Amino acid sequence: MPALVAGIHVFLADFHLKAWMAGTSPAMTPNRWFYVLRLTATTFSLVILACAVFAAAGDTLPARAQVAVAHRPAAPAIVPGFWDPRRRPERPDLARLTAIRFMTEVDYPPFNFAGPDGNPAGFNVDLARMVCEELKVTCTVQMRRFDTLFDSLDASRGDAVIASIAVSAQTRRRVDFSDPYYRPSARFVVRADAPVDAVTPEAIEGKKVAVVAGSAHEQYLRTLFTEADVRGYPDAEAAREALRHGEVDFLFGDGFALSFWLNGASSAGCCAFAGGSFIESRYFGEGIGVAVKRGNETLRLAINWALFRIWETGRFTELWLRYFPISPF
Repeated sequence: MPALVAGIHVFLADFHLKAWMAGTSPAMTPNRWFYVLRLTATTFSLVILACAVFAAAGDTLPARAQVAVAHRPAAPAIVPGFWDPRRRPERPDLARLTAIRFMTEVDYPPFNFAGPDGNPAGFNVDLARMVCEELKVTCTVQMRRFDTLFDSLDASRGDAVIASIAVSAQTRRRVDFSDPYYRPSARFVVRADAPVDAVTPEAIEGKKVAVVAGSAHEQYLRTLFTEADVRGYPDAEAAREALRHGEVDFLFGDGFALSFWLNGASSAGCCAFAGGSFIESRYFGEGIGVAVKRGNETLRLAINWALFRIWETGRFTELWLRYFPISPF
């Protein structure tokens, strides 16, 4: 393209010089007039050709730019890491482990719920099956009411419980736990038309913040965000609606529940996460683990090893992104 433009410029300069010399010659013969006309016609042809080339270039370059934008790699999705690669567990002796009977809760989507065919489904259920695949053992998953899970484990109606049970001093008195496979997080949410990058005590001083009254999230706000105007609501839905209708500036609550809401139809695209996650175990728990009967070290260690392998091989990341397209963290 630059060479063509330069060539046209050289030709036009040469033409103007020759035409001027022919037109100013004292002996202006018909042959010379024909020569001038021929140069003029050639010039017009080159001008038309140049315009066509520029038009084609104008159409082509944006198209190429669009292709480049379309193929520009998206920012990588961030999946929180719940395992330390420096603490790789040893493969346990699995000779006596031939099957695992998992139990889960009846209705806690998207972690565990009944699928269209009535069979157990959800994040916890898929993870349980991955554990069995990694250990190369037979796997069953049965659904029970949450308040019966520990009793069923004690009665040997199942071998392990995977139902988003928080690890705490109270639950440790009933069961033993695997290493955490995810941790609770708390997040701030704002209206989409008023985005906020970072949330600090100074940033929300005097701002109205919706929270579920009596929750750990309210306690956290009142302890660490002392200058915020904390507004307690009877339940999470009421707190979300307060933000959606602009009655408050911020909403603070469980990161998982809020990610489901933001990714669902009920939020109507009103809002978005602001700042990062808060995972202080004193307020939000030590993590979520798989429960086994007290003293069943063989199964506990086997599940630990399988969970690490699932994470190490990238399958945990794939599973996480399938269920949490908007990260709670």
